[in-house]
Amino acid sequence: MKHKKTIRVLVFCIVVMAGLAAGMGIFSKQGSGPFEYQSIRGKTVNIYGKGIYQHMSAEVAVQGIAQDYVTFFIGIPLLLIAFIWAAKGSLKARFLQAVTLGYFLVTYLFYTAMGMYNVMFLGYVFLLGTSFFAFTLTMVDFDLAQLPSLFRENTPVRFAGGFLIFNTISIALLWLSIVVPPLIDGTVFPAELEHYTTLIVQGFDLGLLLPIAFVSGLLLIRRKPFGFLLVPVYFVFLSLLMTALTAKIIAMAMVGVNVFPVVIIIPAFNLTAIFCSIILLKNLIEPQTVS
Repeated sequence: MKHKKTIRVLVFCIVVMAGLAAGMGIFSKQGSGPFEYQSIRGKTVNIYGKGIYQHMSAEVAVQGIAQDYVTFFIGIPLLLIAFIWAAKGSLKARFLQAVTLGYFLVTYLFYTAMGMYNVMFLGYVFLLGTSFFAFTLTMVDFDLAQLPSLFRENTPVRFAGGFLIFNTISIALLWLSIVVPPLIDGTVFPAELEHYTTLIVQGFDLGLLLPIAFVSGLLLIRRKPFGFLLVPVYFVFLSLLMTALTAKIIAMAMVGVNVFPVVIIIPAFNLTAIFCSIILLKNLIEPQTVS
């Protein structure tokens, strides 16, 4: 890898700061407890009232804590394992490294933009920057022209690409079902907006992440080099993200939120994403030398 030393420093910084940020989310308990708040739109919102997420709504705060558990106990160990393994020359490990760095990038993009301002704000900004540059350097180290020849001929590209497109359309329709009806009936503001200024997750997904996934799926079906680069990365990233989302759904159910039908849909997507990740990486042939 051309940028091995730089990535090593960035990974160390990410592990330390992410451990602190996730630990603060999990273990901080300051605050007077839950209370109700009248939003600028006249809606009564239940506020969590504890820890660094004390000013966030109860429903979103428990999702943040659930994601912190996934980051602390899965994301950080996976990043360390992938980096150590990649340093030994494994191409599969470089994919895993890119995936976990992408997970940190997206996670702390959302935390920086959506999380109510707290003492970890500069930590989220730091993680956003370090993960962006580490992810970018890892991705540009791949030999794009060589990648298609490193996957076996019988790699199920149509199944993997087709499921990614199906997943993309499904999530897009889910988000649009939240955004569009209020625009049609004239109420404009979805109930999910609560006391926040805008729908960050839906906005970033619809405008950025879902289009990338859709195009990646098409490129893989057509066996284009970018398809072989982006889809394995996206699938393992999706597995991590869906694991975090499943944890969020469980956390929401525990505080009495109605999570049907997503409690069925998201775990099913999660398992399929994990399956696609495994079959793609199993069909990746390790080259004799990795540049």
